[in-house]
Amino acid sequence: MADSKLSSNGLSNKLSEGYLTENDWAGLKRYTDARIALGRAGTSIPTQAMLSFQMDHGNARDAVHLPLDIDKLCSELQEQAVTPILLKSRAQGRTEYLQRPDLGRRLSVASAATLTSIAETIEPSMQACITIVDGLSSFAIQSHAANFFKQISLRLKEEGITQMPPCLVEQGRVAVGDEIGDILNAQLMILLVGERPGLSSPDSLGVYFTYKPKLGFSDANRNCISNIRPAGMSYEAAADKLIWLIKQSLQLDYSGVELKDQSDSIESLEEPKLGNFLLD
Repeated sequence: MADSKLSSNGLSNKLSEGYLTENDWAGLKRYTDARIALGRAGTSIPTQAMLSFQMDHGNARDAVHLPLDIDKLCSELQEQAVTPILLKSRAQGRTEYLQRPDLGRRLSVASAATLTSIAETIEPSMQACITIVDGLSSFAIQSHAANFFKQISLRLKEEGITQMPPCLVEQGRVAVGDEIGDILNAQLMILLVGERPGLSSPDSLGVYFTYKPKLGFSDANRNCISNIRPAGMSYEAAADKLIWLIKQSLQLDYSGVELKDQSDSIESLEEPKLGNFLLD
C-alpha cells in the first residue's frame, strides 16, 4: 500500500505524464494574453486553465459593475491643478445604463443646463475639451484616466492648443461627447472612456477624437485609439497617435473615417495624398 501512495509532487508529475496533453503552440503564449495553447486533460481543458478563465471572467464583470470613485479621480486631477466639470448622463444608475445605451449618450437635463451656463464663461479661443467618461469599465478610468490626462494635456500645451476645463461624466457613453462639444462649441473633443472589458483586458482605456463635434454625429465622425493599458498600448504611443490625428484634422478640417491613421508611416510626415492607392 505504501508503494501505491504518491506525494503531491509525484501525483502532479503523474497527471502531467498520463493525463495532461500539452499544446504544440504553447511557446506562443509568451507573446499574447489571448487564450491559446491551453492543452487538454482528456476531453476537457486543464483545471488551471478553467480557474484562470473564471477569474478573468469575474474581473471583467467587476470592471463593468464597479462604481467609479469620483472623489478619488477628482482629487488626482486637482493635483494637476485641474478641477473637472461634473456631469451625469440620462441613465439613472448602472442597471439602466446597461439596459438603455441611448440614455448614456445624452446628458441629463440638469447637466446640460449646468454646462450651458458654464459655456457662457469660456473664452471662444479655447480649442480642446478633454472629457472623461466611465463607460463600460470604470476600472480602466480609475486606473489610467488621471495619468493619461496629464500626458495629453502636456502634449496639447506643447502644440500650442488651448484647453477648456475637462468634463467628467458618470454613466456615459462615447456619443455624450458630441453633446458636450456642441454646447461648449469645442473645436476638438478628446474623450477618454473605459472600454468594454475583455477576458484578458478589464482595464482597457479608449480615446475617441472628434473634430468640431455636434449633437447627432455618428461613429463615422470619430477616430478611436484603443487598448491603452500597461499590457497594450503605452500612454506615450497613444498620445503620439492622438496628436498626429489632431494636427491632421486641423489641416484637413475633418475627423472620422476619412482621416486615416498613418502616424506610424514615414509618408505621414509629408502632405496627405489624394487618389486611389491601387493606381499609384
